[in-house]
Amino acid sequence: MVEQQTRGQFTIGDRALEIEPMRPRGGPVPDAAWSVEVSLTLLAEDIGLTLSTLKSARWAASRWPADQRRKGVSFSVHKVLAGIEIEEERFAAIDKLPDGKPRWTVDDARRRVGTRVETPVSPQEKVTAIHALAQDDQVAAKVTGDLLKRPQVAAKVTQTDKVRVVEEFTRDEAVATTAATNLLRRPDVAFKAMSDDTARFQVNHAQAERSRQAHDYHERTSPIAPAVWGIDRTVEFLDLVTACHSFVAAAGRTVPGLRDRTLSEGERVIVHQNVAKVKATLDWIETAVDTGKVDMDDELDRMLNSE
Repeated sequence: MVEQQTRGQFTIGDRALEIEPMRPRGGPVPDAAWSVEVSLTLLAEDIGLTLSTLKSARWAASRWPADQRRKGVSFSVHKVLAGIEIEEERFAAIDKLPDGKPRWTVDDARRRVGTRVETPVSPQEKVTAIHALAQDDQVAAKVTGDLLKRPQVAAKVTQTDKVRVVEEFTRDEAVATTAATNLLRRPDVAFKAMSDDTARFQVNHAQAERSRQAHDYHERTSPIAPAVWGIDRTVEFLDLVTACHSFVAAAGRTVPGLRDRTLSEGERVIVHQNVAKVKATLDWIETAVDTGKVDMDDELDRMLNSE
């Protein structure tokens, strides 16, 4: 019965080819009234087939001349193997049965041409099938969420892929904030995260910014803000003078220790870089004291945050 079906499909394809031979790509476009589409549509209606079925049979027949068709091999397998572009390779492929198989199956033919199988066996075939079923974003999201709930699955995901997943899921700032807060509550995670210079700087910067915002809010809203403001100014003066004295005292203790000692080239470069920062900071202090403007210029900001 399969052989009869195969002969019947090829007969239909051959008849369609007689009516409308395959045309080379890029050839002249016929008048719409005499196009291949119109001609084959009429034939399909006359014999009770869909146009797509008729066109598929015609194409397969064009790829398999009568003397190259194999008895015992279904039309479906012939049609799949018709996807092999090189004619000699196509004709040779159908005579080479899959390893350990007594006959061709449609899935074996699909493996031969590299298309998706109906019954996946290997891990890669199963992955391909899942991707095909999860093309819809909502389906993909549901499947991903369900799979990641399985500890055995999550354990086998590589660290790099886990990081990518987390980054994708935390593109939303609200989600990222919640996730980061929960993770930093874990002491081991917080310790390792703070080992990264950039992360540590951002956390310190965020803390300073939060304090500044809280201070600004207090000054704007608190009824006792004017009195506190005066105290703050006095405290800031004391802090500034103390910082200057601390630096001078520390330098006075440290610099004499350099007598008769020659620093290496690398050490000298580092000291000079830090001295430049100190000088720039002193200029900043003088500007703030004289004008009340405390904004850093771009160069100073770059120098102080270059670590």
